[in-house]
Amino acid sequence: MNRLLYLIKGELLRLHKYNVISISVLVAFIWGIGLYFLDNEIFDAILPMIVLVDTTMMSVMYIGSVMFFEKKESTLSTILVTPVKNTEIINSKIIANTIHNVFSTLLIVIVFIFIRSIEVNIFLILIAIILNTVLFTALGLYIAYFQKDFTTMLVTVMMLMFLTLIPTVLYELNVLKSNLWEYILLINPVQAAQELVNGAFKINPIEWKYYFSLVYSIGLFVVSYLWLIVPKFKKYAVSASGV
Repeated sequence: MNRLLYLIKGELLRLHKYNVISISVLVAFIWGIGLYFLDNEIFDAILPMIVLVDTTMMSVMYIGSVMFFEKKESTLSTILVTPVKNTEIINSKIIANTIHNVFSTLLIVIVFIFIRSIEVNIFLILIAIILNTVLFTALGLYIAYFQKDFTTMLVTVMMLMFLTLIPTVLYELNVLKSNLWEYILLINPVQAAQELVNGAFKINPIEWKYYFSLVYSIGLFVVSYLWLIVPKFKKYAVSASGV
């Protein structure tokens, strides 16, 4: 536990060093300014979407950036000779990225609770932000294993956004109107993330899609963590360290 706490502290310092925390706060500020000038109807539709983007695609981008800079500086080579476990290194990255992303995303929501008096379930929005960030940080870790440079990573994230985020946006905007899409898109991790976010903003009773998305997101994280992220980390760490 002491090693994990020490690693989390180091990861948070690294996020600060690489200006990831500063950028996330700046992004939150920009989102806040943009939302402030929207009328209520558009605001109610856009805010959940911004929370979605911040906890999914931005989580992938943040962890990918850290992994790239870490690889460039061969930081892992110093960690690999210490008695820490690979799982502790992975967990520290996921937890640190979640801490910083929860702060920046929740800041937007809390500000508008006071400014616009929006109705949101704080407990459910916190669950959505944490779970979405944890899942997509883990997926971002796995994606980073196979990226040769920062440009390749950006292209990969853009492709991921095109394949997963755009269908969800089209469905939320009622461009995809068929009831069939309601079931097809639930296998999309971003759509599951959207259902979790929507559940926090809805006044009506939570539907079955929320509970399905909750179980699906947790299951997807566990499967990817145990069978993809942890097994592939050692090979990535050794290659990143230049050994």
